[in-house]
Amino acid sequence: MIHAVLIFNTHGKPRLSKFFTPLPPLVQQSLISQIFSLISDRPAGVCNFLDAPDLKFPTPGSTTSTSTSINEKGKDKQLQTQIHNNEDDDTRVIYRHYATLYFVFVVDGAESELGILDLIQVFVESLDRSFENVCELDLIFHFDEVHHVLSEIIQGGLVLETNINEISACVQAATRNRKASAASSNPLIPSVLAVPAGRGGSRGGSADGARKWLAAIGV
Repeated sequence: MIHAVLIFNTHGKPRLSKFFTPLPPLVQQSLISQIFSLISDRPAGVCNFLDAPDLKFPTPGSTTSTSTSINEKGKDKQLQTQIHNNEDDDTRVIYRHYATLYFVFVVDGAESELGILDLIQVFVESLDRSFENVCELDLIFHFDEVHHVLSEIIQGGLVLETNINEISACVQAATRNRKASAASSNPLIPSVLAVPAGRGGSRGGSADGARKWLAAIGV
């Protein structure tokens, strides 16, 4: 099972976090910090997957208890999180480093390490097709689309699709439907913002069109 999919930059700032195993928010934040510490200290030429016995995720049917303590002196100074699992832990962290971003999958022993490495590549190539050479800013300003791409690949911690063409087709179809729905809900927008031939600047609009649009929405 895939416990979590994380993306963070080289400074440790999360750009995407999707946990398929339910955990309290404070525990999630603590795990993200621990995982970044594990990965950022590794040299560039070492293996892309590692055992992480200190990262314990609850498994279905197991008894799990979580204790969190926070010492506050104006700010949260210390976060101590312990997750106790009755079963032997076999959590693994598998990652790839692209430019300023780390793509990280946290999985259990049932998943193939090499298979997850390929799955990360599928995820990145699917994002590339959606954003045309994806970068960190795309993950910040279009996080909803990033989650959509991920949901086409993984559902409930299980791999749903690995064919990049199928993933891209589903994402593009959903995008077209969303745009069509937006246009049908407000039919004034496409006609008002249309630029006559020979008019308008680089932003693709005119002053008259902008005034009409503002009047149409009652501003």
